[in-house]
Amino acid sequence: MSWADLHERTRIVHTVLARAAVDPDDPGIFEGLGDLDRLFGGPEGLLLALGHRWRNHLDVKIELGLVQGRSAAQMYRELCAEQPELRALLDAQYRRRNLDAVAPVPERVGARGR
Repeated sequence: MSWADLHERTRIVHTVLARAAVDPDDPGIFEGLGDLDRLFGGPEGLLLALGHRWRNHLDVKIELGLVQGRSAAQMYRELCAEQPELRALLDAQYRRRNLDAVAPVPERVGARGR
């Protein structure tokens, strides 16, 4: 991947998150992103990348919380407050795909034993 591709991927991510800040349920949230298919393989690939981003950030938060004596659920809620657009977008896509049962929520995060 070239630097130009990396910058374009970053631009696409920022554009989608900015749109999610306005309306995460917008069915056209992935429209008009010229290189989306080439750089992510389409909306599904972008959602996988964003989900990976969320999980990485959450894992780091939970590890930090363990050191601080805080629960995984507290850290989940803190990350939701720090990245509301990302969480809203992922939640909207879970709802759109009828995957609510597998969407991460504080109760299930805390139940992982972390």
